[in-house]
Amino acid sequence: MLTLYIANKNYSSWSLRPWLLLRQLQMPFDERLVPFGSAADGGGIQAVSPTGRVPCLVDDGFVVWDSLAIAEYIAELNARAWPSDLRARAWARSASAEMHAGFTNIRNVCTMNCGLRVRLHQVTPALAREWARIDGLWQDGLQRFGGPFLAGPSFTAVDAFFAPVAFRVQSYSPSLSAASAAYAQRLLALPPMLDWYHAALQELWRDEAHEQEAREAGEWLQDLRATAPSAG
Repeated sequence: MLTLYIANKNYSSWSLRPWLLLRQLQMPFDERLVPFGSAADGGGIQAVSPTGRVPCLVDDGFVVWDSLAIAEYIAELNARAWPSDLRARAWARSASAEMHAGFTNIRNVCTMNCGLRVRLHQVTPALAREWARIDGLWQDGLQRFGGPFLAGPSFTAVDAFFAPVAFRVQSYSPSLSAASAAYAQRLLALPPMLDWYHAALQELWRDEAHEQEAREAGEWLQDLRATAPSAG
């Protein structure tokens, strides 16, 4: 049985990618959630992952870390993780690598916080360029391979890599083309994405570093997350 270590569903975009890929491929796995800053589960993620970070996949004692490496390991177990067509597969890998390594302004400003709806204080030219690149990349994949997913008719790892962006679209409402906006909604409507989202809203953990990033980004229009009941 595969075991996937993840962190808070409300915040952890890196955790979402392999979790969603496994769920969409209907591959059974044991989920271990270690909240940010937690010392639970035998000393926290540091006891499992060589980098001390999530996600981390364990297969019969063998450890795979980093979301891109985990996606490739999953693909070794299940060929449906990447498109079967050579060029679609190459495009999907290129787009996934770009997401894995880039878009630092979106990551830093539009931090993933599933339960928030935020009006940004400002959209810098650098941030606007990255959202435009996301929009263009999504349109290219949808047009080139015919949709409804980025590399063709089936959900593959490239969709998993951009799934956290769909949550950011929901939270920050960037300007996107109709095709890209519809794609984001398509991801958000996937049953595993709905499961992740509803679980994220019910989490009571708050990580101050992530909360501060969201406060610095803009005005909170809504906070849909559950809160702990008041004492007494």
